[in-house]
Amino acid sequence: MAIVKKYHATVEEIINPLTDIFSVTFSSDKKFQYLPGQFLHLALDDYDGVGQWPDSRCFSMQSDPNQAQLKITFSANGRFTKRMACELREGKEVWLKLPYGDFFQRGHNKHNCVFIAGGTGITPFLSLFTDYSFSEYTIPKLYFGVRTNNYNIFSKELEDAKNLNMSFEIVVVEQDQRGLLDIGKIYNDNSQSNYFLSGPPSMIKNFKNYLLSKNIPEGMILTDDWE
Repeated sequence: MAIVKKYHATVEEIINPLTDIFSVTFSSDKKFQYLPGQFLHLALDDYDGVGQWPDSRCFSMQSDPNQAQLKITFSANGRFTKRMACELREGKEVWLKLPYGDFFQRGHNKHNCVFIAGGTGITPFLSLFTDYSFSEYTIPKLYFGVRTNNYNIFSKELEDAKNLNMSFEIVVVEQDQRGLLDIGKIYNDNSQSNYFLSGPPSMIKNFKNYLLSKNIPEGMILTDDWE
């Protein structure tokens, strides 16, 4: 099990590509240590580094572990994330605690893996797709659901992933044009594969139940559902 460490971090950059979407990059004097698919706890309140950990929220790491800086992307749709949208600024100091989770460290076959992401649920996948270990996957496929084309803000990372793994197939489903992600169609196109699910809790639950109903073994359905 990974050793969880606390990092006194500084906000280096904030990008606000859409009204409710924010990408934040952090630096720290200590090297961030984590694996693809893991997540962190972020605290906004003052903290002395040793006492009781303050109120915080979980976020998946978006950057690959080889980068010096750490990146997350979030949607400001809840109490804590709305507070982040108001209070975070470049140069602000915050506390991060990581790593948590084992999304891609659980045993799985790396052939014909299907990754299904809804909205900012793609972020843990990006930490894998841009890491050298992604080259070990054969014929991986991503289904990425977004509200509109404007919400497909990760083209640079996905392009890097294609360069890292030439067999990588990407299917972007724009809700306003093609409707919601259709797990039935995804299953029919892939059948007996390893499925990775990340997105809204209701999506994860419904998609997992559907795959189980099709006799996909539970061990072949891996979910990022720490919320």
